[in-house]
Amino acid sequence: MYEHILVPTDGSEGTMQAIEHALELAGAESTIHVLSVVDQRVYLAAGGDQQDAVIQSLRDDAVEAVEICAEKCEGKAPTKTAIRDGVPHRVILDYADEHGVDVVVMGTHGRTGRDKLTSLGSVTERVIENAKRPVLVVHID
Repeated sequence: MYEHILVPTDGSEGTMQAIEHALELAGAESTIHVLSVVDQRVYLAAGGDQQDAVIQSLRDDAVEAVEICAEKCEGKAPTKTAIRDGVPHRVILDYADEHGVDVVVMGTHGRTGRDKLTSLGSVTERVIENAKRPVLVVHID
């Protein structure tokens, strides 16, 4: 069994499928870490007068995303939540290193449409390419 399982979330529906798989991997001694990253590239690209509003909106979304995941885990596995600013794949990998994560569980993709364009590439792909630990990728339809 895995002691520390990381589920990065962007608030997308796919994260719920990843949480289900993380819960299946969790044993009695497992902790599920739920991490949402406020993508600094998005708010740094905003105009100076809009930057504060963009940051607040992104942080609000991150809080909601981790709360929804934590609720899904309630009564099934201990959960730790975190919200960090930065480039998503780098923050995910750094968090995994800092917390001794045994496996990262994430979906094949997160947001779609315009939101996907702001991600500047596949976060999942970059995590897989650079991870020092197993990454379980859940296929999202």
